[in-house]
Amino acid sequence: MTLRTQVCIAGGGPAGVLLGLLLARERVDVVVLEKHDDFFRDFRGDTVHPSTLNLIDDLGLRSAFDTIAHKPLPKLDAVVNGVRVHAIDFTSLPKPNRFLTLMPQWDLLDMLAEAGRQHPSFHLIMGAEVTGVRRDADGRVSGVHARTAEGDLEVEAALTVAADGRDSTVREALGMAPREYGVPADVAWFRLPEPSTPMPDTLAWITEETMLVTFPRPGYLQSGMLIPKDSFDAFRAEGIEAFRDRVARAVPRLAGSVRSLESFDDVKLLSVQINRLEQWHAPGVLFIGDAAHAMSPAFGVGINYAIQDAVAAANYLAEPLLAGTLSDADLAAVQRRREFPTRFIQGFQAIVQRLVVARALEERPFRLPLPARLVSHLPWLRDVPARVVGWGIRPERVAQKYVAP
Repeated sequence: MTLRTQVCIAGGGPAGVLLGLLLARERVDVVVLEKHDDFFRDFRGDTVHPSTLNLIDDLGLRSAFDTIAHKPLPKLDAVVNGVRVHAIDFTSLPKPNRFLTLMPQWDLLDMLAEAGRQHPSFHLIMGAEVTGVRRDADGRVSGVHARTAEGDLEVEAALTVAADGRDSTVREALGMAPREYGVPADVAWFRLPEPSTPMPDTLAWITEETMLVTFPRPGYLQSGMLIPKDSFDAFRAEGIEAFRDRVARAVPRLAGSVRSLESFDDVKLLSVQINRLEQWHAPGVLFIGDAAHAMSPAFGVGINYAIQDAVAAANYLAEPLLAGTLSDADLAAVQRRREFPTRFIQGFQAIVQRLVVARALEERPFRLPLPARLVSHLPWLRDVPARVVGWGIRPERVAQKYVAP
């Protein structure tokens, strides 16, 4: 089967679905291909930052958003060797969105997809796995090849957007490889039932032995233990009981919950990456989100920067798409808009990886680096990380023509 459209988006994550929604609101015909049959993925980020909440407001989706169970956090706390540290305080940001909230990404995607379906030019095809790209005689990308349960699918498009993640099929098909920036840790990812005794919201627990993160979700804690890079097999060899004991020593209140981990089948490896393409576009194709720049999990910025990419792409590309004048220069403009903020936050993450994560995994005992201690003790300094993490550099807003009345 062959479909013809103006824009084909490979990948139904936050960047892909939101870009499809924004373009469809402007009556650009869009096909979004998502390889899975649903959005339910534990590895997808949960953190919805103030910058993204501002965009939800722009789109008139706040009422729908607020009906979904989520966990607002006005502050990000860490416990370091038993001492609670208020690392980031979002209440210093302008109203109304002065908090980060934790929402399962599949719920956010369902909401955005439903909003997209209100527009006749929005077409989301689930269970459609992109397998390669189509090319014109001159080599320009002109769509994708995909595979569905019903058979092969060809999508012809004036523009292909690769929003298909850090293992992008579109990127691989074009022989484009991002530059890798080394990271010291991976994450062993697992879920735990909520402890019988409620505990304060805490995103990070750092002890002399380990570093643990816990994200509250409805009815359970999505948790991760930071481990030295490429050491997961060694942890598996120690056995699940040793792993459970390590978690319980880091957070004694989880000693009961951790019994739910019956084997390492309940623990998944999340390989951490920081990388970035030198060029986010080629003739006929644009890369956004993790396909252009993978982030580490630090501060949960990845989903929000992917969303910012989508907004910038819609703001720059809707008009030339409608006019039939789309050029490579338009695609380059999107990269120029988003590259500096991406470089900045990846550099910030690299500093955190080096000064906090690496030292937490190696030093005995661990001490927060001086800049982090100053931020935690001087309230006026907390404005800086709140803005860097909560808003980012050069935050995007939905163009006025898209904003809900």
